[in-house]
Amino acid sequence: MGHRGAAEAAPENTLAGIRTAARQGAAWVEFDVQTTRDLAPVLFHDTKLGRTSNGRGVLVEQDLADLRGLDCGAWFGADFAGEPLPLLRDALALLLAEDLHPNIELKTDGGNERDLVAATLREIAAHWPADKPPPMISSFSRLCLEQVRAQGSDLPLGYICLKLPKDGLAFARRLNCESLHISKKIARRPLIGKIKEAGFEVAVFTVNDPARAKRLLARGVDCIITDTPGRILAEVGRG
Repeated sequence: MGHRGAAEAAPENTLAGIRTAARQGAAWVEFDVQTTRDLAPVLFHDTKLGRTSNGRGVLVEQDLADLRGLDCGAWFGADFAGEPLPLLRDALALLLAEDLHPNIELKTDGGNERDLVAATLREIAAHWPADKPPPMISSFSRLCLEQVRAQGSDLPLGYICLKLPKDGLAFARRLNCESLHISKKIARRPLIGKIKEAGFEVAVFTVNDPARAKRLLARGVDCIITDTPGRILAEVGRG
């Protein structure tokens, strides 16, 4: 699974990043979604615009019209200058064209979970064919994942954890999550086995070293989330 596209080779959370992940052979692409002030779902990771664009301020405090001219590629390299801020609908269209599976990570600092989920589910319903395997929704935010179910969606869910809380498996079971996405820092054999025994798949982020990827796969991990899908596939294979 390409992380934010293919974040080592192209600017994260851009259409260029998705195309790069496709060229490198990824089967899945993870990307971050949040909403503008007028509730347009867009691909962006940070709360503030400055790290990965030429914008300023907080994304959720600005309308989509204010962000239309953003350059989300020049910070990464001159070859990517002019990359626009992608709408979720544009990313979904590209993923369909490239035959890639989306893992949509919902990003929130709190307080807008209901609107973020509603806007994301509307875009999926409008722009993702019902006869295709459904997108996955993932998040660190329990409130976001709870809102997906509260709003009547049965899309597959991935619960993201830097550390697995004591009630983490019970929470994932209650929401009928498909997978847990855990940091490589905690991806040890006993924890992987515990998650698998509970009936969930395990994805590990963000793994860019092929040797480490091989060890994790040998421990029973189902998915490697990586900035470098081409390098991982070249040395590890598809399994």
